[in-house]
Amino acid sequence: MGCFFSKKSKRKSSEKEERTPTTTTVETAGNAVPLGNNTDEEPKQYSWDKREKVDPKDYMLTGLKDVTVVRLPGKLNGQQFVIQECENCNIYVFDHSATITIDDCINCRIFLGPVKGSIFFRDCKDIKCVVACQQFRTRDCKKMEVFLCCATQPIIESSTGMKFACFQYYYPELAFHFKDAGLSIFNNNWSNIHDFTPVSGENNWSLLPEASPVLDFVPVPDPESEFKSVRISMEPSRSIVPLTKGGRRKDSEESCLFVFFSGEYTTANARKLIDEAATKGYVLVQTKEVSMRPEDVKRVFQGNADDLVEWITKGPVIALELNGDGVVEACKSIASEVFSGTKVFVSDNKNTSTRDVDNFFNFADMQMGL
Repeated sequence: MGCFFSKKSKRKSSEKEERTPTTTTVETAGNAVPLGNNTDEEPKQYSWDKREKVDPKDYMLTGLKDVTVVRLPGKLNGQQFVIQECENCNIYVFDHSATITIDDCINCRIFLGPVKGSIFFRDCKDIKCVVACQQFRTRDCKKMEVFLCCATQPIIESSTGMKFACFQYYYPELAFHFKDAGLSIFNNNWSNIHDFTPVSGENNWSLLPEASPVLDFVPVPDPESEFKSVRISMEPSRSIVPLTKGGRRKDSEESCLFVFFSGEYTTANARKLIDEAATKGYVLVQTKEVSMRPEDVKRVFQGNADDLVEWITKGPVIALELNGDGVVEACKSIASEVFSGTKVFVSDNKNTSTRDVDNFFNFADMQMGL
């Protein structure tokens, strides 16, 4: 059973349809004179004629060595990007993109802003990176350390020495880039790795130590360089993506499910909860943002379903698992004191809270195909 708290409370655009002009005629002095074929008229301009020409070289880094390269916000703007045959380079992409492939790179430090589709590393070695994407894949790679935000299950294939940690990064445009790429900051499966080619008796991947700072792996561009306009922070507390414990062993047997129902400030409220819980010493294990149907509500929330069904029609819910001794009572206190005007669900007691957590996140994983 759980407890909950509440207080009741396109722009249209159109374009004129492009039409091929029809030819009409007017009879003058016995002669048929066609109209619409005046050779003095300007040629008709179509929308595809006005598009900015794309130079593939602007979306590719090839054969670089011992250099720092940056793509500033607005330079990719959703295009695909290719990095290949680079050695000992620092590469920063502060923009969103469609897909990114990285081939035959050695000893590079890489930051990649949100990618709507896949990031695919192939035949790379000694790579340290911070990346956010819908899909993450590696093939024939060796020794990579990855700070990852991935909406689906990350996949490695024929790869060894792979180490993973939770994405930690901030620059002012990053939240907008996540939105442009269609990614939720709360859907991060960074530690749920699938090894497509496991070897009996060996482990091709592991998790980095929990306190690993990003700065030890991927340095910040020189603040005195031409890239100083990008204000970067790698502090976990400032990260756009919440820092989660993921698949690491939990410190306590007591967890609490805390769910925010859709509203104007859902994301901000979830962040506030994370901060409030952290000051009390509780740990964020996992988060999910997912849509629910009435039948899902009944299955997940059971006895509390009737009061919650109307709220899932307003949009996706954001759920958090918080862990630590006494966390259930602490979350109930936070809910009543901080979120008294917000629709939330909180586990009612520690005897049922584990069931609450399992019910919700098992449902969310099935919904997302994990």
